Amino acid sequence: MKSISMLDATIKKNDSQAKLLISIFSVVVFAAVVLLGKFKLSVHLGFNVHFFATLNAFINTCTAFLLIAALGVVKLGKNYLLHKRLMITALVLSIVFLVSYIAHHLLAAEAKFGDANHDGIVSADEKQMLGNIRYIYYAILSTHIFLATIILPFILFTAYRGLTAEFPAHRKLARITWPLWLYVALTGPVVYFMISPYYA
Repeated sequence: MKSISMLDATIKKNDSQAKLLISIFSVVVFAAVVLLGKFKLSVHLGFNVHFFATLNAFINTCTAFLLIAALGVVKLGKNYLLHKRLMITALVLSIVFLVSYIAHHLLAAEAKFGDANHDGIVSADEKQMLGNIRYIYYAILSTHIFLATIILPFILFTAYRGLTAEFPAHRKLARITWPLWLYVALTGPVVYFMISPYYA
């Protein structure tokens, strides 16, 4: 049974093509996030645009659950088919996240952590009110952003090795990719809940 044994290849192995496509896709996504993040659109959608930030936190939470479940079913039950389905679902959610993330940054004004009066400036008094929580927030945020920036090609190469049934290479990459992806997925909602009180 495929659910309890190694799966056959889903796609044909072609490393040169895979490296090219993954590299192009990763660069395009990175450029889109960086460039579109510099623009703001004045569009009234009829609802609070921070809905997208809430959606992002929800997607990240779901992704974290999927990653944990996917590891569990393959480690404990050797259910490779379910593992594959869970990981593909996590990948699809990541695409939805990307669209929602870009939409939020295009439509929402920048929020600054600690800016309680929403004047765009974190005053000395506001900083004092926050105390050391500011350093915790920025430590989580900086590591989240850095890892989110570099993780995409790792995720795609790991998926590629799995889909081509190169399981030793897949497992080797997954030992790096899985914990980094999980960290990004878990810290996303943490960042959201810490910054959301300062959304204008």
